[in-house]
Order: sequence, then structure tokens, then C-alpha cells
Amino acid sequence: MKNTIQGSIITTFRCNAKCNMCNIWKHQSLPEEEIDYTYYEKLPDGLRINITGGESTLREDLDDIFKLLYPKASLLELSTNGYNTKKIVDLANKYPNILIRVSLEGLPALNDSKRGTKNGFDHALRTMLELKKTKCKNIGFSVVISPDNYEDLLYLYDLCVALDVELGNSVVHNSWYFHKEDNEIVSEEALKQHERFVKALLTSKRRGLKNKLKDYGRAFFNKSIHLRLRGDEPGYRPPCGALSDFFFIDPWGNVTPCNGSAEEWIIGNIKDDTFENIMNSDKAKEVAKKVKACDRNCSFIVTERHDMLRRPWIPIRWILKNKIRIAQGKDICW
Repeated sequence: MKNTIQGSIITTFRCNAKCNMCNIWKHQSLPEEEIDYTYYEKLPDGLRINITGGESTLREDLDDIFKLLYPKASLLELSTNGYNTKKIVDLANKYPNILIRVSLEGLPALNDSKRGTKNGFDHALRTMLELKKTKCKNIGFSVVISPDNYEDLLYLYDLCVALDVELGNSVVHNSWYFHKEDNEIVSEEALKQHERFVKALLTSKRRGLKNKLKDYGRAFFNKSIHLRLRGDEPGYRPPCGALSDFFFIDPWGNVTPCNGSAEEWIIGNIKDDTFENIMNSDKAKEVAKKVKACDRNCSFIVTERHDMLRRPWIPIRWILKNKIRIAQGKDICW
């Protein structure tokens, strides 16, 4: 328990997008079966909490969720596709210290094709421009890198630099959460463009040292994504922190270590027991062994972030080495 520092709350499996790399929209939860927000009171204080989905803004009680968790969390995050602009902006005005990431998969045509939305890019951009007017400053886009959107990756980064907002990124996965086992992971075509993206991060043109350092750290995280894209054997990522560093709660209240496993490893339900009892249960110990033996080779920022904080000399050394190599006109040493 004392090591657990982040929780992701999957508030709903309802979604207004039809992404080609995620089939949650084919397996949606019903509003009446989703857990009542008051059960989140059981979570300990001081966690970093990510509110996600499906599309979390489809919860009618989203403001109640934020009202409950805002004072409890060390940092409260909202992951959204940006379609419900007014609802998102209202949250930003009411809870200015939250983190907001709006999903984009590319420029307009590609984004709307991949996400199965009409004018999805327009909604996301409009939401971001409105968020820029609020007191909430930890805002940005996020992109899921896949073999069919890598050509727009650098353009999205340039857009974020121009708007002076963050760009978070991940890579496609197959798991119970996404209801996918056919996402293509390895991509020779994506590697060259991805290296250009990482070089842009390492030579950040952002304003201010803090923003540049964030780009450098993001570049190091992308090391694992690059090795994943080129099909390296397991072992390139840090040890997984699922259940020890972070956990997930699904729309029915089930507590599970992660969203990357082939099946959902449920250790308990917060409607039936205290969070502390669930995390210290025999079931949790049993699932922790499965986590330790897992060989799915995920590349999630949540694992990388915690490892970077515990062993900062590793990313610092990699960043400095590759900044020197880029200055010398050499390729990145992965």
C-alpha cells in the first residue's frame, strides 16, 4: 500500500468514438450498472488519479466525481476525446489544478478516420483553444502511436509546440481493456518517423527550461516504444509496477492491476470491501505473482514514469548521450 501512488478510474465503457485500435465502443457499459461515485471515497488520500473511460465525459455525475476526488488526489487527471467541450471547460474552470489530455490520432482526415468520429479533430482543437482561456494550465493532447498514423506524429508535436501545450503519447496495445488482439505492433515504416519525433523532443524548441526538460523525459520514455515498434524481444522495459505502483478500477468497481493483460485480473470490488483490505488480500498476492511473470511487453508511461523517478541517472545519461550524438549528426543510440 505505501508504494501505490497512482490509480486509474475507468468511469465508463460508454464511448462516442469508434477507434480502430480499440473496441470498447463494441462492449459498452450501461449507465445504471456503473458504480456510484460515492464509492470512490474509499480511495486513500494523496494518489495521482486518472479519470478515464471509454469517454468519461459521458458520465452525468462527472462533476460529482471531481468534487469528491479533487481534494483527495495529489493530482487529478482527465483523459477525454474533447468532444464535449463545454463540460470539459467547466471542469477546468471549477478545478484549475487538474491535468487534462485530449486525444488526437493525427491531422483532421486521419484523426477522424482512425477514431470513427465526425469532425472529431475540430472538437478536440476547439476544446484545447477554450482550455487555453481558463486558469487550468496543465493541458495538452495525447496520441496513440500505431503503424497507420506515424506520418502525422511530428505534425502533432509541432502543433503542440505552437499552441504551447503538452503532447503525451503511448503506443497501441492488445488487451482485455481494448478488446483487441489484432493490433499491429511492429512497424518498420513507423521507425524512421518515430526517430524523427524523438529527435525533435531531444532538441526541444519549447519555451522555458521546464518545458524542455519534459520533452527530454518524454524522449526517454519513447525509447521503449521504439524498441517495441521494431520488434525487440522482451526485456527492454523497466520492471512492471502494476499493483505495487498503480492500479485500475473498472466501471463496476472491480480493482485490477492494469489494463494491459489478456484478461482482467480482478482482486476485489470496492463496493464490497475497503480499498486497504483489497490491496492486502490473498487474491492481490496471487495476482501479484501473475504480474511478475507477465511477458506481454507493454510500453505504458505509468511504468516508465515511476522507474525514471526512482533511477533518474538512467534517463539523464541516455538523454545527454543522445543530445551529443544528434549535435554530431549521428543517429540516436537506442
